[in-house]
Amino acid sequence: MKGILTMSEQERKRVGIMVSVKVGELSLVEAAAVLGLCYRQIKRVWRRYRAQGDAGLVHRLRGQPGQRRKSPELRAKILARYAARYPDFGPTLAAEYLAKEKLLVDHETLRRWLLAEKQRTVRRRRQRHRQWRERKPCFGVMVQLDGSHHDWFEGRGEQCVLMVMVDDATNRVWAQFFEAETTHASYDMLEGWAHKYGLPQSLYVDRAGIYRCEGLGSIAEQIAGQEPQTQFGRAMRQLSVELILANSPQAKGRVERINGVLQDRLVKALRLRGINDLEKANAYLRRTYLPAHNRKFQVEPASRADAHQTVPKGLNESLSWEAERVVQRDWTVTCEGQWYQLDKCHEALSLAGKKVIVRRRRDGSVQLERGGVKLQWRELAARPERLKAKPALTPKAPRTEYKPGTNHPWRTQQIGSVRRTMKRRHQETLVVGASGRPPLRSGLPASPTTRGKTNHRRPRGHYLLSS
Repeated sequence: MKGILTMSEQERKRVGIMVSVKVGELSLVEAAAVLGLCYRQIKRVWRRYRAQGDAGLVHRLRGQPGQRRKSPELRAKILARYAARYPDFGPTLAAEYLAKEKLLVDHETLRRWLLAEKQRTVRRRRQRHRQWRERKPCFGVMVQLDGSHHDWFEGRGEQCVLMVMVDDATNRVWAQFFEAETTHASYDMLEGWAHKYGLPQSLYVDRAGIYRCEGLGSIAEQIAGQEPQTQFGRAMRQLSVELILANSPQAKGRVERINGVLQDRLVKALRLRGINDLEKANAYLRRTYLPAHNRKFQVEPASRADAHQTVPKGLNESLSWEAERVVQRDWTVTCEGQWYQLDKCHEALSLAGKKVIVRRRRDGSVQLERGGVKLQWRELAARPERLKAKPALTPKAPRTEYKPGTNHPWRTQQIGSVRRTMKRRHQETLVVGASGRPPLRSGLPASPTTRGKTNHRRPRGHYLLSS
């Protein structure tokens, strides 16, 4: 029974046929036709079966070393080299580096050796259902961008992030090390890709704060139904590059898988070359690693066409930071705590009270622009002093009525009483004057009127005289 368990499917089939021959159900000629053997061969098989039973049908080389196997000396040498230099390498990557040292071994053979020596264990991962998405048809239709945070120098150098761009159709990769994943780093990555290949039609990114604005937009944006944009989103809109935000890491799985490959292969390549800083690591990426990586992992697209856009002249201006500011009455503009004085040569534009764009480029220079016109300005050392308004006059105290005292000459000489008496008598004489009418408010007599006479007054408007 033990021999049957170690048999192959063909050998087990022979056991059944030999049993039929033994009981007389089949002849040797019929058994040879069923097994596809000649009569001489079936006679040898029958002879071994009668002499050894089921074990006689097992292949004679079963359990014997193969003719193509590696020598025990080579196996021991490869395993010792792996343990000394590549202990955390996978079998595929380790086989590539061992081949450079003239130690040729297939990655599957090395995998079996490592499993037998218990230097490697099989990892089983839970699988989740994902919807497969077909690659884009040609180079440049969509490029995925992501930042890979990892201990790239394994504690030998400063912490950094690897920004990675990969084309969806061809798997072509462009990468660069930065101190952090910032808008400046994303600008540099896009500029490097654009100078090599051109501007892609679309850019696939995650929902980090660099690419997606979490706050509310301005009132004008809300009325227009527009979502607020980050500086990177504004730059992509100006460059006519569609910015696609992924809802999950698996949605942009191509760049995520490339990150995993780089975290395995690139880390070990940097270790073997003793690279511990950003400058040397970026130089090694550009000159050595990325060309070899693209040759190995790049695939042929469905179409040979190149969908990249031409790079505009104002690429550096688009990849910057912009803000709208209002020009003050004294033709000054403030932005980020700095004051700028506009030049008098722009007087014809009547800029006071209008909005201008304050642009800060990646090299630190500042541009002021209005409607596509670059403005001339000079930087002010401090905030300009405003003209101070004159202080308001203090209101005067209300005047009080003056009453003369009892010893005042006007009272002692009875001047005031005499004047009041004369005034009263004068008013009495003017109550009814010669005209028979009461006097006017001013005290003057009314004008005399002629009684008994008809006052011919011409009626208003036009009239005709009868003949």
